[in-house]
Amino acid sequence: MIETVFVADTNDTPQPRPKKTEDASVGEVFDYVKAYALQETVGPLKGAGRWLGYGVAAALTLGLGLMFLLIGLLRVLQTEWDRSGTGSLSWLAYLVTFIVTVILLTLTILRIKKSTLNNEPK
Repeated sequence: MIETVFVADTNDTPQPRPKKTEDASVGEVFDYVKAYALQETVGPLKGAGRWLGYGVAAALTLGLGLMFLLIGLLRVLQTEWDRSGTGSLSWLAYLVTFIVTVILLTLTILRIKKSTLNNEPK
Protein backbone atom coordinates (compact mmCIF):
# COMPACT_ATOMS: atom_id res chain seq x y z
CA MET A 1 0.00 0.00 0.00
CA ILE A 2 1.39 3.39 -0.93
CA GLU A 3 0.48 6.33 1.23
CA THR A 4 0.87 9.85 0.04
CA VAL A 5 2.02 12.65 2.25
CA PHE A 6 1.81 16.27 1.22
CA VAL A 7 4.95 18.28 1.86
CA ALA A 8 5.04 22.04 1.51
CA ASP A 9 7.18 23.09 -1.42
CA THR A 10 8.88 26.43 -1.92
CA ASN A 11 6.05 27.63 -4.11
CA ASP A 12 3.37 26.51 -1.56
CA THR A 13 1.76 23.96 -3.86
CA PRO A 14 1.33 20.56 -2.21
CA GLN A 15 3.21 17.79 -3.99
CA PRO A 16 2.41 14.14 -3.22
CA ARG A 17 5.43 12.26 -1.94
CA PRO A 18 5.37 8.46 -1.91
CA LYS A 19 6.07 6.91 1.48
CA LYS A 20 8.00 3.65 1.47
CA THR A 21 6.19 0.79 3.16
CA GLU A 22 7.61 -2.60 3.99
CA ASP A 23 6.26 -5.49 1.99
CA ALA A 24 5.64 -8.64 4.02
CA SER A 25 6.84 -11.86 2.48
CA VAL A 26 4.59 -14.87 2.06
CA GLY A 27 6.41 -16.66 4.88
CA GLU A 28 5.83 -13.79 7.31
CA VAL A 29 2.15 -13.63 6.41
CA PHE A 30 1.88 -17.40 6.94
CA ASP A 31 3.60 -17.07 10.34
CA TYR A 32 1.25 -14.26 11.37
CA VAL A 33 -1.83 -16.25 10.33
CA LYS A 34 -0.54 -19.33 12.13
CA ALA A 35 0.16 -17.39 15.34
CA TYR A 36 -3.27 -15.76 15.18
CA ALA A 37 -5.03 -19.10 14.63
CA LEU A 38 -3.19 -20.63 17.60
CA GLN A 39 -4.08 -17.66 19.78
CA GLU A 40 -7.75 -17.79 18.87
CA THR A 41 -8.22 -21.57 19.09
CA VAL A 42 -5.79 -23.12 21.57
CA GLY A 43 -6.38 -20.56 24.34
CA PRO A 44 -10.17 -20.95 24.45
CA LEU A 45 -9.87 -24.74 24.10
CA LYS A 46 -7.62 -24.91 27.16
CA GLY A 47 -10.24 -22.96 29.11
CA ALA A 48 -13.00 -25.21 27.79
CA GLY A 49 -11.09 -28.33 28.77
CA ARG A 50 -10.60 -27.10 32.33
CA TRP A 51 -14.27 -26.05 32.52
CA LEU A 52 -15.43 -29.46 31.26
CA GLY A 53 -13.02 -31.30 33.56
CA TYR A 54 -14.34 -29.57 36.67
CA GLY A 55 -17.91 -30.12 35.49
CA VAL A 56 -17.42 -33.84 34.90
CA ALA A 57 -15.65 -34.29 38.24
CA ALA A 58 -18.42 -32.43 40.07
CA ALA A 59 -21.17 -34.40 38.30
CA LEU A 60 -19.56 -37.75 39.10
CA THR A 61 -18.99 -36.83 42.74
CA LEU A 62 -22.50 -35.47 43.20
CA GLY A 63 -24.04 -38.45 41.43
CA LEU A 64 -22.10 -40.96 43.52
CA GLY A 65 -23.00 -39.18 46.77
CA LEU A 66 -26.69 -38.97 45.88
CA MET A 67 -26.73 -42.62 44.88
CA PHE A 68 -25.36 -43.61 48.31
CA LEU A 69 -27.92 -41.37 50.05
CA LEU A 70 -30.81 -42.82 48.09
CA ILE A 71 -29.71 -46.41 48.71
CA GLY A 72 -29.43 -45.50 52.40
CA LEU A 73 -32.95 -44.06 52.32
CA LEU A 74 -34.24 -47.25 50.72
CA ARG A 75 -32.58 -49.46 53.33
CA VAL A 76 -33.87 -47.29 56.20
CA LEU A 77 -37.40 -47.47 54.84
CA GLN A 78 -37.17 -51.24 54.44
CA THR A 79 -35.84 -51.89 57.93
CA GLU A 80 -37.53 -49.22 60.07
CA TRP A 81 -40.95 -49.03 58.43
CA ASP A 82 -42.67 -52.29 59.33
CA ARG A 83 -45.34 -52.23 56.62
CA SER A 84 -42.92 -51.65 53.74
CA GLY A 85 -40.37 -54.28 54.71
CA THR A 86 -42.46 -57.39 54.11
CA GLY A 87 -45.73 -58.50 52.63
CA SER A 88 -47.76 -57.03 49.83
CA LEU A 89 -46.55 -53.46 50.47
CA SER A 90 -42.83 -54.16 50.01
CA TRP A 91 -42.87 -52.02 46.86
CA LEU A 92 -43.80 -48.93 48.89
CA ALA A 93 -40.19 -48.26 49.98
CA TYR A 94 -39.11 -48.30 46.34
CA LEU A 95 -41.89 -45.88 45.41
CA VAL A 96 -40.90 -43.41 48.14
CA THR A 97 -37.24 -43.63 47.08
CA PHE A 98 -38.22 -43.10 43.44
CA ILE A 99 -40.30 -40.02 44.32
CA VAL A 100 -37.40 -38.53 46.31
CA THR A 101 -35.10 -39.26 43.34
CA VAL A 102 -37.43 -37.48 40.91
CA ILE A 103 -37.68 -34.47 43.23
CA LEU A 104 -33.88 -34.25 43.55
CA LEU A 105 -33.44 -34.63 39.79
CA THR A 106 -35.99 -31.90 39.12
CA LEU A 107 -34.29 -29.52 41.55
CA THR A 108 -30.92 -30.26 39.98
CA ILE A 109 -32.15 -29.60 36.44
CA LEU A 110 -33.83 -26.37 37.51
CA ARG A 111 -30.54 -25.13 38.99
CA ILE A 112 -28.60 -25.50 35.72
CA LYS A 113 -27.86 -22.09 34.24
CA LYS A 114 -26.53 -21.34 30.83
CA SER A 115 -23.26 -19.46 30.89
CA THR A 116 -20.38 -19.06 28.53
CA LEU A 117 -17.00 -20.65 28.96
CA ASN A 118 -15.18 -17.39 29.49
CA ASN A 119 -17.61 -15.69 31.89
CA GLU A 120 -18.14 -16.57 35.49
CA PRO A 121 -21.79 -17.33 36.37
CA LYS A 122 -23.53 -14.47 38.15
